[in-house]
Amino acid sequence: MTTAIETLLQKFAEADASMITLLAEDIDFRIDHYKDEADVSWQAGKGLAALGEILQRLAMEVFPKGTKALRIETTALDQEGWQLTRFEQEFFYGLGGFPCRSSTYILSHEADGKVDFFRETVTEIIDLSQATH
Repeated sequence: MTTAIETLLQKFAEADASMITLLAEDIDFRIDHYKDEADVSWQAGKGLAALGEILQRLAMEVFPKGTKALRIETTALDQEGWQLTRFEQEFFYGLGGFPCRSSTYILSHEADGKVDFFRETVTEIIDLSQATH
């Protein structure tokens, strides 16, 4: 069975606006970055109105050319509705001005098929223009 968070991330990667239907009205949302100096204070909010503004800014500043999902792996946690998701993606990082790959972990909760809690920790952003293959 596909979880709401997996479907949400897939729709996000596809730039499918219907992803909003997978979010609870009272969504509690935040993105954090591990050991990164970037100002991400604007990447947090409660409720769909706040999240709409965050998603708009993410689309313009962070993902101006969209994103490609490389891996979405979700593990159910011991309590009902809680999941931990590993999300890997490649995109052109608008704020940095370079193509990159990122790896994140998302702690989420869903009820009635909608995500109502979302905490993403970006663990790394790899500059693909500097990476050696």
